[in-house]
Amino acid sequence: MKKIPCVMMRGGTSRGAFLLAEHLPEDQTQRDKILMAIMGSGNDLEIDGIGGGNPLTSKVAIISRSSDPRADVDYLFAQVIVHEQRVDTTPNCGNMLSGVGAFAIENGLIAATSPVTRVRIRNVNTGTFIEADVQTPNGVVEYEGSARIDGVPGTAAPVALTFLNAAGTKTGKVFPTDNQIDYFDDVPVTCIDMAMPVVSGQMHCGTSHGGYGTCRCSPG
Repeated sequence: MKKIPCVMMRGGTSRGAFLLAEHLPEDQTQRDKILMAIMGSGNDLEIDGIGGGNPLTSKVAIISRSSDPRADVDYLFAQVIVHEQRVDTTPNCGNMLSGVGAFAIENGLIAATSPVTRVRIRNVNTGTFIEADVQTPNGVVEYEGSARIDGVPGTAAPVALTFLNAAGTKTGKVFPTDNQIDYFDDVPVTCIDMAMPVVSGQMHCGTSHGGYGTCRCSPG
């Protein structure tokens, strides 16, 4: 049995395994087999792994020193699919990204400075560059703090992320359809590519008149 050092860490509203690239095979097929085994991919509960049976917790961050002079470390994000044995390295994950700086410092990939350490990160998935400001009083990573985000109970130390070249990462355009508003089945949405392509729309109020966003009626 091969032992692979792993750090389980929450980043934003996600949680996953943080690994050093040097501990994984260079061959992508062999690497993905290991990631699926770590998470227990292919089982709804991921019972034979640490994935937790949820896309938000079936994630892996693979970190290495960067050869690019614009970055300190490279970060490859891997979404390990829960219900099928497959690994997707197409998108970035900003949640897991928030843990990359601390992991890099703890593993000696970059020296800490006090009170804050700026870690320059290259996201391998998208080719974007990000600066992460990690709280490091006295040169030690601080995890406790008063920062609070929706979807996560409790508080923690803040991590400030600055995306340096996020516009049109995948499609080459901020608005891939060339429209600020598109309509799908009469539903107004915005298709935007900023760090990763997303479709943004307002929640339907659920009533017969079909209000969106600002509706204040009471369904039912």
